[in-house]
Amino acid sequence: MADRPARKTGATALPPRKTSPVKGAPATLSPKEAKLAARTAKANEKARKKASTDPADMGRLKQIQRAYQLTHEYDPKLPYLMLGALLLPVVLGVVLGLLTGHVIYAAVFGLLIGVLLAMLMLVRRAKAATYRRYAGQAGSAEVALQMLPKQWISTPVIAANRNRDVVHRTLGPGGLVLIGEGEPGRVRQLLSGEVRKHERVAYGVTVHTVVMGENPGQVPLSRLADHIRKLPKSLQANQVTDVRARLRALDAVRPPIPIPKGPMPTSARQTKGSRQAMRGR
Repeated sequence: MADRPARKTGATALPPRKTSPVKGAPATLSPKEAKLAARTAKANEKARKKASTDPADMGRLKQIQRAYQLTHEYDPKLPYLMLGALLLPVVLGVVLGLLTGHVIYAAVFGLLIGVLLAMLMLVRRAKAATYRRYAGQAGSAEVALQMLPKQWISTPVIAANRNRDVVHRTLGPGGLVLIGEGEPGRVRQLLSGEVRKHERVAYGVTVHTVVMGENPGQVPLSRLADHIRKLPKSLQANQVTDVRARLRALDAVRPPIPIPKGPMPTSARQTKGSRQAMRGR
């Protein structure tokens, strides 16, 4: 019987095992290719944000510029008011500096105050311009509800009829508020039905009703947010959470609201088409 060759002892380097790539799995990129792909994705994201009109995609300076442009369309006096708010503290600072012997410090301090006042002026006029922009449009109460603090949870258009009268809802420290928008007589009937539904679900919680409009006994759009914010505090944070859960149960059993998708029509031809859409024609 022939002798077997002696096995060599000692560490022997084995070649790496070749593994076949999984079908459909992405190929591994080299460091250079990965860096190039990351740079391309970053450039695409930057281009998307630059072309976007969403304020969340804008920088702070671009947000201010956009707010100024939109406000100036409905408020021609805006540049003069902002310029006055900027220059007045500077002039007062210079005068005060001449009297005290610290002109530079007083002028810089006045400039900082002027920039702050100009920004406050822009915010105030932008808010007023927003109300003027949407005044008279169906569903404009939603604009005022967006001005409420974060403690308020708003749900637009929880009920509506074929005449485009709608009811909005907001829940917060001041309690449960239902806002009616439309023809006063029809809106009050719509509100009374919603009050009964909400009282059965949110038992023990006072349901406030507001009719939005310019007539006596109504609350205009520009004062709606302040009117709701000034309601006496009646609910704690945990109570708001509990009531919100009950309202979800109410909304879950609601039938679809008979409102066509998109902006509310304003012309007679559009109104006729929307009514046909509501009837399923």
